[in-house]
Order: sequence, then C-alpha cells, then structure tokens
Amino acid sequence: MKKSIITVSREFGSGGRTIGKTVAQRLGIPYYDKELVKQVALESGFDPKYIEEQGEFAPGKTHFAFSFLGRGVPGVMGGMTAADFLWTIQHNVIRGLADKGPCVIVGRCADYILKDRTDCLHTFIHASMDFRAHRIVRLYGESEVAPEKRLQDKDARRRINYKHYTDREWGMSQNYHVCLDSSVLGIDKCVDIILDLAENCPDTTE
Repeated sequence: MKKSIITVSREFGSGGRTIGKTVAQRLGIPYYDKELVKQVALESGFDPKYIEEQGEFAPGKTHFAFSFLGRGVPGVMGGMTAADFLWTIQHNVIRGLADKGPCVIVGRCADYILKDRTDCLHTFIHASMDFRAHRIVRLYGESEVAPEKRLQDKDARRRINYKHYTDREWGMSQNYHVCLDSSVLGIDKCVDIILDLAENCPDTTE
C-alpha cells in the first residue's frame, strides 16, 4: 500500500528538513515547508516571519505562556488568541494541501492533523546532541548561546507547542510510523528508508 503523503517531524538540527526535501525531490512531489508558511500568511494576514516562529514553537518556556497572548479582534479572529487563530488557519491549510495529492509536509503538527488519513506516512527524525550541535554550527554559524542550549530551547518550545495543540507527546514513537536516528543512519539512508516505506508500507487496515 503506497503512502502518498509523508509528514516529517524532527528535532532541531537532526536534518529533518533536508531529508524531507530530498524525499520530495526523488518522488517528484510537492514539498511544503516555507511554501506552507506563505500560504498560511496569505490566509491569515500574519507576517511570514511571525508564522515561521509561532506556527511551530511555543511563545515561551512553559505551557502557561499561551494564556498570556492577547485576544484576537472580534469578527476577525473570533476572539481567539493570535496563536489559536494561527493554529486554526494552519490546520486548514495542511488538510487542504493533503487533499490536493501526494506531498511531503515538514513539521507544524502535520502528523496529528492528518492522523486519520490512511494514505500518510508519519516520520520522526532525531539525532544525538553532538551530531545536532555540530550541524547547526556548520549551517547557521556560531552564536553567543552554546549550540547545546540552542537545541534544548528550540526542542522544548516545539514540544510545548505540540502538547498544547495535540495533547500528545512530541517525539513519542507511538505517534509516528517510523522514528529514525540520522546520527546513526546518516541523512541519505534515512531518505532511502522513507522512500522504501512510502512505496511498500504494509496495509494494516485489513
């Protein structure tokens, strides 16, 4: 049974974006990451930079930070917080993209949003701290903040955001069809495994 829609959740610095983009290129199907941000911006009216940050990360370090966001404008956001309004738009955009046909979608709780579809392959990419630290320094450069701290902060905010909107634990294996360690397998092997699963995933619905 082919899985035509692939979601890629990932730890920061694990190479999940690279893996997702390569999978899409080899399959010849759309890849939604920055393009998804553009579509959400178009429908929500929010600045793309705001969406890129707040659409996947919690606004602070605790779950309670969500309650301190300002309320939306009645008639425009229905009184929802900006974060909740963004989630609603993002949710609808992701479902709409999946309805259009085969694609790869990176992050943004897509695994949860599309959890009821049988044509999806949900993946999670993780890696060792050392691998990820070296990778973000190579890709994004040095910072005043230690790379390990940058990784921990990003992942913590992503975990809180995921929990807030899905009531599930980010990175827990039960939420995905396959979890891959890119620091052990390598980027290319992760791509190969996902491609093989997408083409030959057993049909468990019978």
